[in-house]
Amino acid sequence: MKNSLLKSVFTTNNSIGNLALRLPVGIILAAHGSQKLFGAFGGYGLEGTGQWMESIGLAPGFLMALLAGSAEFFGGIALVLGLLTRPAAMVSAFTMIIAIVTVHGSNGLFMSNNGYEFALSLLAITVALAIQGGGKYSIDSTIVKKFELSEN
Repeated sequence: MKNSLLKSVFTTNNSIGNLALRLPVGIILAAHGSQKLFGAFGGYGLEGTGQWMESIGLAPGFLMALLAGSAEFFGGIALVLGLLTRPAAMVSAFTMIIAIVTVHGSNGLFMSNNGYEFALSLLAITVALAIQGGGKYSIDSTIVKKFELSEN
């Protein structure tokens, strides 16, 4: 059971394509999360982001900002490293669904209107990573090899 659970979390395909997905999305998510958590890159930090979230009906705002910022920041770092790729991608995908439904959905598709096209792209990539795993150049792949979790 324990080995089976570890296999389902860490086993991945052997593709380099996953790296091409993980790196840019991980960087983007970590940067957005650092805006929410730390006020980096022109962000508003937890206090400002929390007030905004409260104003759009996501209450309590501070907690919602902490959850969204943490999912993006720590999930993004995990994706860059390819560590716990599937769980990180699933949490990130869920975060994008919330962003689409609560913030961007009513603005239509296009980013020029604050629409959901960018969040939808991130959602598609994170769903793909949740299905495929971290790929050849990931810590997950190294863990599988080191602890012989693969089926071979």
